[in-house]
Amino acid sequence: MSAQDEPATITAYPDGPLLVRGAVELRDDDGAPIEQRRRTVALCRCGLSTIKPFCDGTHKAAGFRTDA
Repeated sequence: MSAQDEPATITAYPDGPLLVRGAVELRDDDGAPIEQRRRTVALCRCGLSTIKPFCDGTHKAAGFRTDA
């Protein structure tokens, strides 16, 4: 099975990012594609990342907490 055929999954990491695995197409607010350099990407949920939409680990220092 190639990466293109791999079903997409999204996993909420406790107190952290959303981990996205598989064949997905990410787009920005204007609908333009966002280059995805890895098969698994971490998307920011805390809103503090300097590389949005991707996670840079800022949630740890900020004390970000989630229910899920």
